[in-house]
Amino acid sequence: MPGPASRAAAIIGAAEANEIGYPETPKTAIQLHIEAIKNVSDQTGIPISMIDGIFSAGWSSQIAEHLGLHPNYIDTTSVGGCSFEMHVHHALAAIHAGIVNVALVSHGENGYSARATKGRGTGRPQGGDPWSPDAMFTAPYGVAGAPSNYSHAMTRHNHVYGTTPEDFAHIAVVTRQWATLNPRAIMYSKDTHPAGGPITVEDVANSRMISWPLTLLHVCLVTDHGGAVLVVSPEIARAAKTKPVWIAGAGENMSHSSMLEMGDFTATSAAASAANAYKMAGMGPEDMEMAMIYDSFTVTAGITAEMLGLAPRGEGFTLWKDGRAAPGGKFPINTNGGGLSFNHSGMYGMQLLVEAYRQLSGTAEDGGFSGDKGKQTSARSCVVNGTGGSLSTTGTLVLVAD
Repeated sequence: MPGPASRAAAIIGAAEANEIGYPETPKTAIQLHIEAIKNVSDQTGIPISMIDGIFSAGWSSQIAEHLGLHPNYIDTTSVGGCSFEMHVHHALAAIHAGIVNVALVSHGENGYSARATKGRGTGRPQGGDPWSPDAMFTAPYGVAGAPSNYSHAMTRHNHVYGTTPEDFAHIAVVTRQWATLNPRAIMYSKDTHPAGGPITVEDVANSRMISWPLTLLHVCLVTDHGGAVLVVSPEIARAAKTKPVWIAGAGENMSHSSMLEMGDFTATSAAASAANAYKMAGMGPEDMEMAMIYDSFTVTAGITAEMLGLAPRGEGFTLWKDGRAAPGGKFPINTNGGGLSFNHSGMYGMQLLVEAYRQLSGTAEDGGFSGDKGKQTSARSCVVNGTGGSLSTTGTLVLVAD
């Protein structure tokens, strides 16, 4: 039985910044935010002046000032790549409580441009704290930086379940297949990137080593991205010119902050956040027809699929290996090309939301802008899961078509 907040709000639009990926002229994070917000307002016909709640990973007050807004609800939750799934959860709660009617969830991150600007325009302080627990107690044990963290997860999964890096390579291969249907994907074709176009398991295995056993094609891109979604009350959703996608369930959780405190390198808090989302929705993994899963690394997606109940423990990779997750398969996953081949600015949760909306609203094929023929699925339900930190924080949504 669904919970009282189930379907108390809907996403009625999702848009991206004008130029994403590897822009020729460096972008600032706030520029990416504002472009996406303007685009989602134009898409939905909802004027910016109607926005009464702002949700972002630390940027909400700056966004409000840029837009000339004085919101009734301000959320700056910033816990990594799942922040945006949590923002949707919080917006659902605020709308259900009658606090706001039009909630903006926004993200802008210039992961690529920051290289040219030397970190300026990112909104983040530069440099680390040598007295932080991670610096003092984690780095000396060889856990320093995302690739080394996720290498531990891969090797542990291989040891416990007898899997191999080649098993997880199928995730990269299938995700690339989806990218070749998305003209905005970095790896859409050889024309968009020298390494673009289809890849094989052998290509993944033979690509440059990053942190054993993770080679380059097991690892996400580093790009620019801006995205925005509007979450609104049922009354506004019914009157909007765009199709609503209903928030049937939402949940969030965390298991640790430092990876040294992770109880099991093959299990994440996605099991708990998904359980909460499924409970609210009155649905289960067996009711899902599609998934958008955070894929900072191939191992992230494989393990998360297991946590979401989409595959038995130790067998998450089979969704990709047997073709179920591929174009034309029975259970499509990451239909935009994922963080592995489409776009990954550092925090990837917004890209998951945008693609989930496009799929469930039937707008994933849009004349070659973000979808060629074959990208649109027939799915009517989708589980969306973001991951933050080192496999630590997670936010899960259950979204359903109107």
